[in-house]
Amino acid sequence: MVMSDDIYKDIAQAYTAAAKNAMGLKTRFAAAGFDPAAVNTLVDLSRLPVMKKEELLKIQREDPPFGGFLASDSKDVGRIYVSPGPIFEPALSGGGGHGLDLLFKAAKVGAGDVVLNTWMYHLVPAGLLFDEAAQAAGATVIPGGVGNTELQAQIIVETGVTSICASTAFFLTLADKVIETYGRDAWKVKTAFLGGEMGDWMAKRRRIEADYGVSTWAAYATADLGLVGYEDGGEGYVVHPDRVVQICDPVSGEMVAQGEAGEVVVTARDAAWPMIRFGTGDSAFALESNEDGSVSRISALQGRVGAAVKVREIFVYPRVIEEVVIATPGAKAAQAIVTRENDRDMIRLSLVLEEGANAPDAETTAAETFQQRARIRADGVNVVDALPEAADLIVNEKDK
Repeated sequence: MVMSDDIYKDIAQAYTAAAKNAMGLKTRFAAAGFDPAAVNTLVDLSRLPVMKKEELLKIQREDPPFGGFLASDSKDVGRIYVSPGPIFEPALSGGGGHGLDLLFKAAKVGAGDVVLNTWMYHLVPAGLLFDEAAQAAGATVIPGGVGNTELQAQIIVETGVTSICASTAFFLTLADKVIETYGRDAWKVKTAFLGGEMGDWMAKRRRIEADYGVSTWAAYATADLGLVGYEDGGEGYVVHPDRVVQICDPVSGEMVAQGEAGEVVVTARDAAWPMIRFGTGDSAFALESNEDGSVSRISALQGRVGAAVKVREIFVYPRVIEEVVIATPGAKAAQAIVTRENDRDMIRLSLVLEEGANAPDAETTAAETFQQRARIRADGVNVVDALPEAADLIVNEKDK
């Protein structure tokens, strides 16, 4: 396939203009000796070093809230999303859930469908983006949010829900609750938009489809970029037409060979929030590529290449564990261990305390701080005598 030259012309024009308004972007270009106006091909674009999510986090701490990367007027920002870190992402006009409406259209969900959206609506973008996307596709949305299993099961039955947006685990919880409470005939859901997981997720989806009579769909999206790719019935994710996707070596930033796993690096065509050569930290490989080497279809995600660990659809950064230590009286060190148990991500904290510290109070404070910073609950907090020397703040054991 051929990537249209128009997208590189648009990138050159958009990012040249953006650098005049966004000093953080201008500084990034100057440091790399990069001239956005000279971008005519993927090779030209690739001369700009990849910017990691951790780098954006650092820049935003030094120059809050957006690190000098907002290229539009602040009055044009409709929402500010807060992803773990925290990273602040401005939501500008555009509609369609930043491209997620393409997923609903591919699944043929639209007018006449009632969609129960159980993704979180506060701080992070998932709930609102799925809501906007489903409405843009013509569907009716019930903003369910997380939790309230019994009530949401009742809603599914009494409002005639035909589609559910949820994590895989919560979808299973809801489906079983409906069938247990109201009987199999009450289950009318035909489509499920599920959150991605590692491991045997595709096999799990096939079981869900067989057991609950639904078709399952997924997309690859990030808070920074919106939709990157979406399922269309083929393998993996077809890339959004307004994104240039590369699979790159996570250290050098150079593109890897076709079929080799590497970091997903994305450039958005629109530079109002100028994400150019942005390293997502996710690992995948190209299933199909354009003639210039950019990716037209990417595989399911293979894991994370950065320091963050994805736990129940939320990225947990090492900085969160540092903040737990800072906020917990008597804490000397802490570590989080992520495991996978009974098809659920589990994260437990180990605390090392100073002599004489109040252990119950420390465990409570640590749990509360972790939930506040990471926005998920720890599955346990335990006081230990010591941690290994130079221990990692987060240990990911779920993919082993």
